[in-house]
Amino acid sequence: MKQGVLIPVYRHGKTACPIAERFASMGIPVILVDDGNEEETKTLLADCAAKTRGIVLVRLEKNTGKGGAFIKGLEKAAQLGLTHVLQVDADGQHDDTAAAFFFEQAAQHPGRIICGLPEFDETAPRSRVIGRKISTFWAAIVTLSTRLKDTHCGFRVYPVDEALRITRYPFLDKRMGFDTEILARLYWNGVYPVFFPIKVHYPAGGISNFRVVRDNIRISWVFTRLCAGMLFRLPFLIRKKR
Repeated sequence: MKQGVLIPVYRHGKTACPIAERFASMGIPVILVDDGNEEETKTLLADCAAKTRGIVLVRLEKNTGKGGAFIKGLEKAAQLGLTHVLQVDADGQHDDTAAAFFFEQAAQHPGRIICGLPEFDETAPRSRVIGRKISTFWAAIVTLSTRLKDTHCGFRVYPVDEALRITRYPFLDKRMGFDTEILARLYWNGVYPVFFPIKVHYPAGGISNFRVVRDNIRISWVFTRLCAGMLFRLPFLIRKKR
């Protein structure tokens, strides 16, 4: 097992670089994905990778969305021989001191996906908390299971090979619906989640890439497609529950 960290970055260079440097200082390989950023962020990420041993930069000319950037980073992880990657959001919302524990759990459950279960503080927008509860309800519908306790948290350890199989699906959402869709499809493929608490804090003045109307529509469309896929898998899912 060889573990690393994968950080897709769009407009969060100022927070992503310190996160990457902390992991690199512990000897953990880090993949930064520049997801078509403007020049200021491009420069920040390039300088971070150039001056810090252990950080690899993947640069995308156009913005592809969180899912698209993750996929490119995952492909680089496979090239580097990594077997598992911890996806960390670039905005600094997650308590990344939990990473060591998550890596330990991945070592104990190498065929599972180790997922963060958010513990929100008072800074969490109410709309985001409610939205997560709605998504969790629909995740239970499309999997006929309550194992998917959260579908949005970006703090996860993925087994690289299993995740790459899912990313070859041609209609996989590449933007804000990605975290939800890949988790459901991994479950369908027998890669089950294991959840552990992760503290989540929304920094004052933080930059959010989430667009309430546009991205909720995307996530709704993801669940529509997953419901259709669930109907084809219904006999298998029912047998699995027995």
